[in-house]
Amino acid sequence: MKVMELFQPGWRLGSKLLGWFVLVLGAGYGLYQLILLMQNQDHVRYAFYAGMVAAGATAAGTLPALFSRGLSTRLHAAILGFGGGVMLAASIFSLIVPALDLFEVATQTAWHAPLKVSAAILLGSFLMMALERSVPHEHFIKGTEGRQALILKRSWLFVFAIILHNIPEGLAIGVAYAGDDTVGASTLATGISVQDIPEGFVVAMALLAAGYSRKIAIGVGMLSGLVEPLMAVIGAIALSNSAVLPWGLAMAAGAMLFVISHEMIPESHKQGHEMSATNGLMLGFVLMFVLDTALGS
Repeated sequence: MKVMELFQPGWRLGSKLLGWFVLVLGAGYGLYQLILLMQNQDHVRYAFYAGMVAAGATAAGTLPALFSRGLSTRLHAAILGFGGGVMLAASIFSLIVPALDLFEVATQTAWHAPLKVSAAILLGSFLMMALERSVPHEHFIKGTEGRQALILKRSWLFVFAIILHNIPEGLAIGVAYAGDDTVGASTLATGISVQDIPEGFVVAMALLAAGYSRKIAIGVGMLSGLVEPLMAVIGAIALSNSAVLPWGLAMAAGAMLFVISHEMIPESHKQGHEMSATNGLMLGFVLMFVLDTALGS
């Protein structure tokens, strides 16, 4: 018995090292396959680049936290409203309308296309709802009452919330590049990147308010955007088939609409700055509308 106890630390260390080796090996193999895929399929490569631009915008948005001491609730509401407006316009003009056009080409009656789009929107919303319920997270605005340990825990749940709602954004980019409209996909990616800038700032400021150092807050804020290129690649690969592309476009729109209604608009109105939130939403919506119609025409 004593001999076995002597070997237990060695076995534990060996199992950990083996686990890390398998993880690194798997990650390396996955990266190698991704590089090959990007070399052979242009739409996957473009989706990855666009997702990286969105992640870079999130990272850039965290930099003002180096100098800022706090984020007013009014500005917070306006930022959330602005992001919601951009995502709302993007879901309509860059996802729903192209999906409707693709369905109309393949159907004979006037009812089939809108019914299919509606079903896909509801399905995307349902899937996002299921994901939201299964992943623990904290909404955007949170109080700081209670013990510090609770505050720190909730701040990380807030980060999970940001990552959670970056998933449909990344998928939307990938799905858009899976189609033939590269200009429209670039417009969508541009709009998402624009709203990712203030989003990165909000993440960094939330972690600063929870007591983390500026380095950790900014570092986590930068890393939170990396889910977008990953999901963009997944979306581009999974929905490159023209038959499922309109379904993917509308489902991505449904997921984004769920996030807007469930997260962004209610949270932007939560602290009594409805006018600032509404003005931000209108500004974001108009900006994305101009980008989509001017660049996509």
